[in-house]
Formats: sequence, structure tokens, C-alpha cells
Amino acid sequence: MSAETLVEQMKGGLDAPICLTWELTYACNLECVHCLSSSGRRDPRELTTEQCIAVLDELRELQVFYINIGGGEPMVRRDFFEIIEHAVSNGIGVKFSTNGAFIDAANARRLAAMDYLDIQISLDGVDAATNDPIRGEGSWHTAVTAMDNLRDAGFGQFKISVVVTRHNVDQLDAFKALADSYGAQLRITRLRPAGRGADSWHELHPTNAQQRQIYEWPLRHGASVLTGDEPADVVFAGSPQRAFVSVSQRNRIEVFNPADLLAAPAIVPVAGEDPRALATDGTRVYAAIFECGNDTTVIPDEEVSNPNLSPYPGVPNPPPNASGGAFSPPLAAGLPLPPRASLIVRK
Repeated sequence: MSAETLVEQMKGGLDAPICLTWELTYACNLECVHCLSSSGRRDPRELTTEQCIAVLDELRELQVFYINIGGGEPMVRRDFFEIIEHAVSNGIGVKFSTNGAFIDAANARRLAAMDYLDIQISLDGVDAATNDPIRGEGSWHTAVTAMDNLRDAGFGQFKISVVVTRHNVDQLDAFKALADSYGAQLRITRLRPAGRGADSWHELHPTNAQQRQIYEWPLRHGASVLTGDEPADVVFAGSPQRAFVSVSQRNRIEVFNPADLLAAPAIVPVAGEDPRALATDGTRVYAAIFECGNDTTVIPDEEVSNPNLSPYPGVPNPPPNASGGAFSPPLAAGLPLPPRASLIVRK
């Protein structure tokens, strides 16, 4: 297959999503003050076990690779293991987020025995004094006990997920040390003003100085730390040119002017979850949507050619280049090379 044919097929999108994000329940044993879904009570319209199994069977037929399960607290459902075991046995990988309350020693061993499973433990402080005012009394001890159980069961690398707030931003080094002590991977995400997060936004959102701290800290840790604002790809387009960066976890494209990199980027929202690879024909920018992969979003001509949005007039799409080792403008000294991930073939 030629590169031109592959690009044309990618423009048409995929037959089915690569991944499905599924809020399995809104029931939760906690009431975190920043919860995106304002979880706590079970929704009376929640799917039954039989309906969940039927959904998984459909996803198997569609050849969906994996599902991200959240909530609420997904493990609060009595049929949780039945659901995820049915998924895995049918070739659908499972990633799920949990506060750890239901990962006792026996359940940790059961999880460790499963293939194609990824677990993310939520923790918002390296000590109870920082964590518990956000997530609830006793929740720090609960999460640490769950991590102890996963480690003792030989689960392997799980993730510790931290919502960065003005109260825990100075603990980033300690969070990294905690993750390393378990052989886990740290994931930091931004506070979002949605659900109960809207009510707690003014109390919790980081100050301007802390935002700079949050930006600079991951740069020193390279690929060892996951972030919720994951830049996935960049192309240059327009006249004068602008840099189009896919910010996968925020579901948008950010458009930068390299002549003024400290200026806030223009924002192009994407009608899909997790935009990754970008491509351009010079007048249009195409974004491959990872987590609802049956769509490709085209950024309109006016966005690309707007002189207020774009750099490098006459320079044909500088980074990434053939070798990936040279960039124009040069990569800032001391920064790691961008990962080779989520790229599509370009003409």
C-alpha cells in the first residue's frame, strides 16, 4: 500500500473506536470535592449485568482494543469482576480507575492473575493531611493499603493518578518518589471546573506561579511521568505558518506562534476524545481521534491560513522531520526528544 493510499484511508476514519471510555456507575463510597461527575449516588438508569455483557459482546464484534472504566467507583458494583473478566476473556483490554477501597489482598491476587489489565489508583496527597480534605477521611490510608496489596500480589506496574491542586503542587517530587517505591508510574492531571470541581475551583485551582511550576516539573522527568495535557503531535501549516499541537487529554488543538511562544495559544476544540496524530496538506490540518477512532476532524482553511494564528512562512512543515533528531526551531537545551508515538504516515 502506498503512503498516499494510507493517508486517504486515514482521512476516512476507522470502522470502530480503538478505545471506549465507560463510566460504569455513578455510585461511589467517596465524595471527592473535585469529582468531575459529581458521583456518589447510583443512577437508576445504570446498565444491568446482562446489558453490560451485551455491550462487551458488541465491542468484541467491532474489534475495540480496550475500554477505560471509571465512575463513580467501578469496583462498588457487585458484578465488577464478572464484567471485566468477560471483557478480557474476549480480547478487550481493561483500564480502570479506583480509589482502592475494594482492593483487599484477595482481590489484588485476582487482579494480578488477569491479562491485559491496567489499574490507576487515585491519590491527591502524599500524606493524609493533604489528601483526605479532598477525597475524604481515611481515603489516603485506603489508597496506600490498596497499593500495598497490589505490590504484594505481584500485579506489576500500576499507575498513581494525582489531580494537581494548589495544596499538593509542592509534593510533586514526593509523589514521584512514592510511585518509584512501588514500581508504579505517576500520572498528573489538571483540575477541571466540572461537576463538583466547578464548586471547588476557586479554592483548589493552582495560582499562576504554580501553573508555571506544573509546566516545568514534567519536563525534568521525561517519559517517566504521564500528564493529562499530553502533547501528541505537531504540524506546521498556514501562511504565515503556525504550529498546530494536538493536546490529547484536553481534546483540542493548540495553535502557537513561534515568534511569541510565551503568548497563549489559540484553541481549536475537537469533536472527539484524545486527538493524537496530525497531518496537513498545507491548507488543512487533519487530526486522528484516538479514543473515538471512527472520526477525523478537519480544521477549516480559515483556521490554518489566518495570519493571526500561524510561523515560518515558506518553510515546509519543519518538525517532526525524517530522523526526528533535528528541529527548526532547535529543541530547547536540556529537553528530551518527543516520543515516537501516535504518528501517521505523511506524504
